[in-house]
Amino acid sequence: MTIREMVKEIQDELRQGDPTPGDAARFDLRLSALLGNCLTEIREADMAYAHVLLGYLQSEHKSSHAKIKAETSPEAARLREARDTKALVIEMLRAVRHFGRAVSEEARLSR
Repeated sequence: MTIREMVKEIQDELRQGDPTPGDAARFDLRLSALLGNCLTEIREADMAYAHVLLGYLQSEHKSSHAKIKAETSPEAARLREARDTKALVIEMLRAVRHFGRAVSEEARLSR
């Protein structure tokens, strides 16, 4: 299962309804771990893209042509997907943590 598939699975679980505080804590842990995986994937994808770009820069007469060719490569698509997944994980983490704070505040005020 890919990182993106794991993130999608969490998205689907969150979309099903109001999570319990325990669910929110579990999602927080899973998303935090996935964020680390996203960073690793970005680092690896960035290196693969850099190699492709370097190859095009060495073979092209114009750097702008090389850049455009490199940006249409599978390595560039992999890098973009990794960055987009990282952004999604960060936003999901913010939402889950906001939910956790809201539940804690509600519990505190009900006492």
